[in-house]
Amino acid sequence: MSEKDPYSKLSIDRRTFISRLGGVAAVGLMSHEAKADALEHYLEERLYAQAEAPAQGSAEVFPTAAELKAAIPTRHYRRGAGGLFVATQTGAKVDMLPEMSAAPTLEEFFEKRFTRVGNHCLQSANKAMERGVQEEIILACLLHDTVQELIKVEHGWWGAQLYEPYVPEITSWAIRYHQALRFFPDEKAGYFYPDLYHRMFGHDYVPPPQVVATKDFALSHPWYYAAREVTVSDLYAFDPNAVVSLDKFRDLIRRHFKQPKEGLGYDNSPVAHMWRSMANPDAPL
Repeated sequence: MSEKDPYSKLSIDRRTFISRLGGVAAVGLMSHEAKADALEHYLEERLYAQAEAPAQGSAEVFPTAAELKAAIPTRHYRRGAGGLFVATQTGAKVDMLPEMSAAPTLEEFFEKRFTRVGNHCLQSANKAMERGVQEEIILACLLHDTVQELIKVEHGWWGAQLYEPYVPEITSWAIRYHQALRFFPDEKAGYFYPDLYHRMFGHDYVPPPQVVATKDFALSHPWYYAAREVTVSDLYAFDPNAVVSLDKFRDLIRRHFKQPKEGLGYDNSPVAHMWRSMANPDAPL
């Protein structure tokens, strides 16, 4: 690999990699294409984790916003598509998903649908819990990116809408406003602008006026600290080798999440269709 290839600086622990694929026997049953795709996905995860580190100056040459825009027609997917609906790795296919129960719970969605972002969100909530943050904000950290399985663009607003009927108001507020605050450092709070955003948006990216206005509103709000905590816990929760169990948060979920007896998606709430979309992402209409 060339020096310009960001993967070239990532070492591979063969034992860890094989273990993540299910062991030697499972790897032996995989096709060469499947192994190549798995390796690429593993390296992307490592790169993502490395990019989130608050580096003090980076030698990497980041793209411009114009260059990223010009690359749009080179992809076979939209960058804002939710993780359940698209496979972004070259040559990859989407996975078969396990069936949901007749009355699915939040915990079941974590186990069967939030598979791409779930570990990151669990790490984020664990960071907040270790710092002794109040439970409603730990819950916001646990949930903050889960809507990215449905849609990535404007995910703070989509995420807040998804959870508003079921969580305390401060929880959905923190989820909504963390999105805008990600673009504005607050070093006193421990949040530095991540290299990942230079890579995703361009080194010369300027947030649009509505994002700046949203940030200004959040800064003047008494709950600013709640949304800022989500960004801080978000920033340091990309360790590809860390695994946090949902068991650690089951009691917290039961205390603060209003699980409908009919099941998420079947309680006739204003957002039931969003839950059904994640439960049944292969439905053609």
